[in-house]
Amino acid sequence: METRARYALIGLFMFAVILASFGFVYWLENKGGFGERETYLIQFESSVSGLLVGSAVLFNGIRVGDVTDVALNPDEPQQVIATIAVNRNTPVREDTRVNVESQGLTGGIAVTLTGGLSNTPLPSDGNAPPTLIAPPGVGQDWTQSARDAFQEVQGVVAQNAEPLNEAIVNIEVFTEALARNADKVDGILAGIERMTGGSADKSKTPLYSLAVATDLPAPPEHTPNWQLLVPEPSTLMGFNTDKILTQPRPDESLPLENAEWSDNLPVLVQAKVLQTFENAGYARSVSGSRDGFANNYELLINIRNFHVSTQDGAQAEIGFLARLQDQNGEIIASKLFKGSKTANGTDARAYVDALSEVFGKLQLELLEWTTAALDAAPMPAVTVEPPADIGEMPADPEDPQAP
Repeated sequence: METRARYALIGLFMFAVILASFGFVYWLENKGGFGERETYLIQFESSVSGLLVGSAVLFNGIRVGDVTDVALNPDEPQQVIATIAVNRNTPVREDTRVNVESQGLTGGIAVTLTGGLSNTPLPSDGNAPPTLIAPPGVGQDWTQSARDAFQEVQGVVAQNAEPLNEAIVNIEVFTEALARNADKVDGILAGIERMTGGSADKSKTPLYSLAVATDLPAPPEHTPNWQLLVPEPSTLMGFNTDKILTQPRPDESLPLENAEWSDNLPVLVQAKVLQTFENAGYARSVSGSRDGFANNYELLINIRNFHVSTQDGAQAEIGFLARLQDQNGEIIASKLFKGSKTANGTDARAYVDALSEVFGKLQLELLEWTTAALDAAPMPAVTVEPPADIGEMPADPEDPQAP
């Protein structure tokens, strides 16, 4: 009997030691070990999935305590009341902000406290611990947020089902129209690109010039007594371009692809006409600018045609009206110059060669007609205005011829 009593006492002692050890561990874990702790309540207005007893409490990222209890508010079922125990020196104030965050993929949920600027302690209500109010939606996870967002989108779509259906039908109609007019759209975009100078192959486009007249007559023996101004020719806006134009129909003009004049057509025509006169020996009698040039006649040119007709083959056609005008603005002579030639091919080089040949012949005709008309025209009388009346000068008493 004494042996059994001794074993019973030993067993009872060991059981008490084990209970004391568990109690000590529990106290150490939940009461902060040997330090004192403060207890606070946190009121959540929504669910806090994953928040458990023992979850960490962080203040500005530093662990300061643990969650000691999580329960529903019996008076407000939508609320969750969490009890936390934190170190006594944790600066929990009235403006401390509450949040929850995930601790990695498998780290569970932690309560995070963020310090504010206030020094006012958190007020307490009687014997109950002070309460922190978490903002609405703090405990909502990403899955719930995504679900709510999709529900809102679904509601918007349901409310606007008819307008959305009409918009989709209109998009289908517009797409079909674009498909039917794809070639025209490409042409419009290409035209805009060329107009704005945005073509990537602009630097690779070959530039062409016009030829001057050949087989010129002998230069004049004497310097002519006329001075001729050759201003820039006038023309329609369609010809005031550096494009080499083709005419597939009488009322239609198209620019030649991958080929351009070296300058706008009126500027190029003016330069070649002046060069023809200069080569013929009239360099001192003609000019393209009024600056420092005392002219008494002007050669006015109006370009009517300058293209390659592609309606029946490839025919270079040029036509312009030339008029001679005196200082009084009167037309003393006028003539329409026209010429054409069949191109030897359908490429840009063949078109430019045909236009240059026609233009060279017309320049020679223009030179001969202009010089003949100016040589036969009477020279404008030079009017010398008398000096202004400055009154009668007094006689010099020392002048022997003075009255």
